[in-house]
Amino acid sequence: MSTAISATHTFAVFRKELRDYRRNRTVIWTMGVLPLIFVALPTIQLFSVPIDATGPEVTARLGVSLLYLLLVPTVVPATLAAYSVVGEREQGTLEPVLTTPVRREELLLGKAFAALAPTLVIAYAMYGMFLVCAALFAHEGMRAAVFQGEHVLVQVLFTPLLANWSIWAGIAISTRAGDVRTAQQLTILTSLPPLVLTVLMAFGVIPYTLPVALGLAAGLLVIDLAAWRLVSALFDRERLVTGRQA
Repeated sequence: MSTAISATHTFAVFRKELRDYRRNRTVIWTMGVLPLIFVALPTIQLFSVPIDATGPEVTARLGVSLLYLLLVPTVVPATLAAYSVVGEREQGTLEPVLTTPVRREELLLGKAFAALAPTLVIAYAMYGMFLVCAALFAHEGMRAAVFQGEHVLVQVLFTPLLANWSIWAGIAISTRAGDVRTAQQLTILTSLPPLVLTVLMAFGVIPYTLPVALGLAAGLLVIDLAAWRLVSALFDRERLVTGRQA
């Protein structure tokens, strides 16, 4: 029996998930409203910094702003992934999906990509808006801090890594949770620990160097790949369909 993952099956699951998102008001609200809140708060921080602010004050305000922006790839995919299994169970569409010939790895990857793709579009769009506001309206000192290479690197590099962590945590919890609300709350809580690393970098606690950033990113990448394998291994079709262990 072939163990290769079918791109056709994975893409079919991906398209199905996107269609389901469009019909779910909670998902639309999460993807449409929350990111606007997360970009409004750092922009307010950006404009509230006085022109004569010292370096430490600028760093602190910018750290808070970047923290808000990194909540987008943490919270948005957590909400989507937490819905992925338990949401279908509540709607009664889970059993038909699980009885298809799609392998569990293909099913999980399709669901993960469906949560990741809109998250990256939204997160990078919000960060782009923040950069435009900084370039046009922030005073010179704050503008220089915003466009500092290390800050840009952290945002660009860690956005997909944080999103993937949230997605795999959300899918794992979604397979065990009894309702969507509980799954979403637990997923958001489990998505926060990796965010601590980026917060420490944003506030200068962890040195802002390229080797440190790449090292932390590589560690998160390994964890994300291991999480996919672990969730795939623990995914039990029979238990989800019948409520019993295989």
